Amino acid sequence: MSDNAPATTTALPLLPSPTVQAERLVELGVHEIAGLDAAALRDFARTAEETAGAGALLAVHPDRAPASALAPLLHRDGRAGFVVVDMTDVDLFAPVDAVTDLPDAPLYLVESPDRGDEMANWSPDEALSALTERGRTPLLLTEGIHWVLHQPAALDRNHCFMTIGSRLRRANGSLDARTPAIWISNGTGRDGSERRGAPKVGWCWAGNRHTWLGFGSTAGRL
Repeated sequence: MSDNAPATTTALPLLPSPTVQAERLVELGVHEIAGLDAAALRDFARTAEETAGAGALLAVHPDRAPASALAPLLHRDGRAGFVVVDMTDVDLFAPVDAVTDLPDAPLYLVESPDRGDEMANWSPDEALSALTERGRTPLLLTEGIHWVLHQPAALDRNHCFMTIGSRLRRANGSLDARTPAIWISNGTGRDGSERRGAPKVGWCWAGNRHTWLGFGSTAGRL
């Protein structure tokens, strides 16, 4: 595939309603991870359903439900999700400057999440500026995990995605070169054969391209 060549986009069904998503989070115990009462989560979802547009994603703020706690809740083909062994600092990845609309609230909505299949084979550095030009912002890692929790079809072999809204900032203020992504393990190397087919939280270099990774983004957060 040539540089920046578009990938075939696979249409996804709309996400279930916020109230259905809330029940899923309660079933998985995400409210307990976040220190929230199940009733409060359900109340938020009912209110959100009255105002949210179709296809909105219900998410918990990353400060309340970090990626390390959410990743094992992912499942595919009977295998649980995991974080790669060389990403022990996954929870230190924080919103980049381009993410200006993250609500200061434990619960919020992510509008019209998109996997960015057409950006497959772009580098994260290239994709960030393009998303900004389109009036969209990149998904946070935790938002990407929430999306796959509610809609497992969002993660498909050869159609996975990066979540470049989350980056690790070094002590000197510069960004670590790793960019987080969610894809499907092939069960090789340190993943272990027992994890073949499992959802995987890993990372890629900011300047590298991958033909099977798009760039998750949102039209806005409420």
